[in-house]
Amino acid sequence: MGAGISTNDDHEGYLSYSKTCLDDIPESCISSMMMRLDPKEICKLARVNKTFHRASSNDYVWESKLPQSYKFLVKKILGEEKLCSMTKKEIYAKLCQPNFFDDGTKEAWLDRSSGQVCLFISSKSFKITGIDDRRYWNYISTEESRFKSVAYLQQMWWVEVLGELEFEFPKGNYSIFFKLQLGKTTKRLGRRVCNIEQVHGWDIKPVRFQLSTSDGQNSLSQCYMNGPGEWAYYHVGDFVSEKANGPINIKFSLAQIDCTHTKGGLCIDGAVICPKELAYKLKQF
Repeated sequence: MGAGISTNDDHEGYLSYSKTCLDDIPESCISSMMMRLDPKEICKLARVNKTFHRASSNDYVWESKLPQSYKFLVKKILGEEKLCSMTKKEIYAKLCQPNFFDDGTKEAWLDRSSGQVCLFISSKSFKITGIDDRRYWNYISTEESRFKSVAYLQQMWWVEVLGELEFEFPKGNYSIFFKLQLGKTTKRLGRRVCNIEQVHGWDIKPVRFQLSTSDGQNSLSQCYMNGPGEWAYYHVGDFVSEKANGPINIKFSLAQIDCTHTKGGLCIDGAVICPKELAYKLKQF
């Protein structure tokens, strides 16, 4: 009989418990939970209520999403003073945008979903044999490049392109690709047209790709170039960044130096360096 009797105190306790809502969750608990989520999920939860919004803006939430080398990135791209004047959320948002540096010849950004570092290096930062001789090479303007111009080879016996970068990468595995095209594209009556008249010599011998790093990593591969009229990414090699802090020097190249025949009609946009697991996103770069 007594088990079925409820007192006023029990009823009031039940009413008090039933009034508990999301606003009652401590902000620190919400922030701790958000540290385990990806950036897109954090931004969605920030719309739940004011407490969630405040929690989503805490520095330690966004610092956990920034790469280990974010201080190097900020100094390199935004300037050292920004480290103190910007919140970690603002830094993350800024680094996720395209950020040019080294006189506009390089671009770095964070992948929005993972916070990993990606780089694009313009052809203007490469050492290209014969680039100053207009008989062989010239730069042509195009909207198809994020740098608004590409290096174009008309004709040459000895083709060699060298790239070099010193950069502080977070720990991880990275891949390097050259972005190349056989043929020169233009717009005609609003349509994309590719001129392949000068394309020759690439089907006789393969192009050699080489990679080396300051800590002794090396890679060598070769392949034929084909498919004129479409931009393609040619894999140079992979390297591993093992130091949490400290720059690594990377040298990479492409070469076709068989002087038994000439080569021509090659466009070089630049090179991409990205985490190995993001290589599937290359076409978005």
